[in-house]
Amino acid sequence: MTGDKAYSSRANRALLRSRDITTVIPEPNDQIANRKRRGRVGGRPPNFDRAAYRKRNQVERGFNRRKHWRGLATRFDKLASHYQATLDLVEALDWLRAVPDRHDPRDRT
Repeated sequence: MTGDKAYSSRANRALLRSRDITTVIPEPNDQIANRKRRGRVGGRPPNFDRAAYRKRNQVERGFNRRKHWRGLATRFDKLASHYQATLDLVEALDWLRAVPDRHDPRDRT
């Protein structure tokens, strides 16, 4: 599970750990300072994988692109098949936008 600094509390980490969920949550600066101030009693810092955390940004941007489609975000289509068709259309258009067209604007042919 990947989360931002707001979900870095000991209680959240303990709950996820009890369910055998690996977390990738950065530690906020105030928690780092408190842990260091307490010395040995403060414990060791939690594991943090920077590369995995960076991928979180890509996923969030994908969800935000979907929110721009009002019908999809408000679940305007009530039937599951219609909603799936709308989602497929949005995914295809998003994919077409992401793929470079390899067109050179200086080419006049």
